[in-house]
Amino acid sequence: MPIIKQLDPHVADMIAAGEVVERPASVVKELIENSLDAGATAITLEISGGGLTYIRITDNGVGMSAEDANMAFRRYATSKLRTGRDLEAIGTLGFRGEALAAISAVSRIDLLTRSADESEGTSITVEAGQVVNAGPAGCPQGTTMIVRDLFFNTPARLKFMKSDKAEAAAVTAMLVGVALSHPAVSFRYIRDGREEYHTPGDGSVRSAIYTLLGRDFARGLVEVDGKGDGITVTGFVTAPAEARGSRSHQRFYVNGRLVKSKLLQSALEQAYRNVQFTKKFPGCVLYITVGLGAVDVNVHPAKTEVKFVSEKQVFDGVYYSVLTALEESSYMPEITLSRDTEKVLQTKASPVMATQPSVQPEPPQQPKPPTLPTQQSAYPPPMTEDEGTLQDAIDVLYQNVLPLPTTRPAVSEAIAAEPPCQMPEPPAPEHMDEETEDQPYRIIGEALGTYILVERGDEVLFIDKHAAHERVIFDRLKSQAYEPMSQTLLTPMTMELGPQHTAVLAEHTELLNRFGFELDPFGTTTIALRQVPADIDLDEMEPFLAKLATSLTLGKTPDLSECRDEVLHTIACKAAIKAGRRSDPMEHFELAGRVLQGEVQYCPHGRPVALTLSRGQLDKQVRRSS
Repeated sequence: MPIIKQLDPHVADMIAAGEVVERPASVVKELIENSLDAGATAITLEISGGGLTYIRITDNGVGMSAEDANMAFRRYATSKLRTGRDLEAIGTLGFRGEALAAISAVSRIDLLTRSADESEGTSITVEAGQVVNAGPAGCPQGTTMIVRDLFFNTPARLKFMKSDKAEAAAVTAMLVGVALSHPAVSFRYIRDGREEYHTPGDGSVRSAIYTLLGRDFARGLVEVDGKGDGITVTGFVTAPAEARGSRSHQRFYVNGRLVKSKLLQSALEQAYRNVQFTKKFPGCVLYITVGLGAVDVNVHPAKTEVKFVSEKQVFDGVYYSVLTALEESSYMPEITLSRDTEKVLQTKASPVMATQPSVQPEPPQQPKPPTLPTQQSAYPPPMTEDEGTLQDAIDVLYQNVLPLPTTRPAVSEAIAAEPPCQMPEPPAPEHMDEETEDQPYRIIGEALGTYILVERGDEVLFIDKHAAHERVIFDRLKSQAYEPMSQTLLTPMTMELGPQHTAVLAEHTELLNRFGFELDPFGTTTIALRQVPADIDLDEMEPFLAKLATSLTLGKTPDLSECRDEVLHTIACKAAIKAGRRSDPMEHFELAGRVLQGEVQYCPHGRPVALTLSRGQLDKQVRRSS
């Protein structure tokens, strides 16, 4: 008696359903992709009971003839492939010919469809994979698919479903992901009788993002538009100051298909090095277009993973497109006044103030960064003796940042010797606080010894002078290929770093040697430092090495440029103007000019160097009516 037997077709369909139909969201994805492949420009999705009870998808696509409608539920029946060669260049979202067969095997389905060249439509009812009713019906062009009682005949699968709320949330996430890939299609989403989303379908990615992801996400976006070497990268990424606590806001589309890809994720995040907080992640909606033959989408039953023929080409395309967009961005976050401030005003307001109407000003328009002249800066003569304190401070700064020249330059010469920054020619110091045609802003002072206050149009900018100066120094050191000098310690310095950090540092001694470190394990939990970079204070050495060891322990590839950046971060932070010290007006003017030009936006650790406070926000807080 033979042991091996061919499975019953219905059992085979149920097994296939387990691969393709994991939950209601999987059904929604497959059916919406069919609608998009059919050329629909308007799609309505309605669910109830988390999608387990009821799913209805209606589109205005090309529809199906009666003959095609009867074929659609058969396994491996598809209009999107003809030969094996077609698999080498797939241009449709669906192509396997398994979705409808798999879905119908574990549910009850009603299909209503009509093509443009037919006078009447077709109605088909399928239950557990079997057609129970079929015939003509009146309906508009397009297709309506109703899926009821999902997994009604597979209780083992049904018991693994989550609550209706959780399943509905998964459907919502799926709909948002697919809708963002087609901004020219209007999506309407109804959940338990309530409309959740209705995208305009106007072709604008920003409009779709605003509707689907909300105003807060849409507000802090930087546009990406890169092309070259057979790849196009477009879309939006979040400004570094708007980074998120997880990667849940990262969405990548390859040739219109929403995919998961560690390669794309890594390329995106590498572009944010030195401009973003640690343990924060950028958000994005990025569209990557490559040749159909340069990507394989047939590596996963749900078609959510892809493989690229040239991974380096794709990585570089995404990395450099995002990096360029960030460098050219002039985004500056606004200060958000808390509601507590408003409550205090209400509590302390006089009776007269309390009776005044609350005026809601129109939202202020984000002003465009000024276009500044591009000539080299021309600075005033060296400072006089009574400014010796500032001169001494700058002497220390340059001693810590760069090897001293044979003759120390004067203050003005030292600043002018930096790489050209395309700054406007400054007026005489006594006129720096005046707004002119070439200088469309006014420096109005310094607050708390930390923030430079600048008035520009109808807003006030608060510039963190330490953060801005730190970025200037970091960029200069990096552009000059500066390598830290080493100093040998007369007495080895021991550090207790724990067994894990000690082991990982010992493993990468060759890498550390290139930055002036010479260290040996001293037991299993301690290291002995014999040589260190001259630009890092000894009291900063232990936290620096602990941070570096943590990065290596987390599995990050030892990257020479990353380690170098960490050293330069430390040097720049030490050399920058310190918060709390009153600065000279020339320093204010120099830093403010770089920030307003867009040359300096974030400190090396990712903090924004400036915030804005609009006149409308201030007027609202004090209830100013005019």
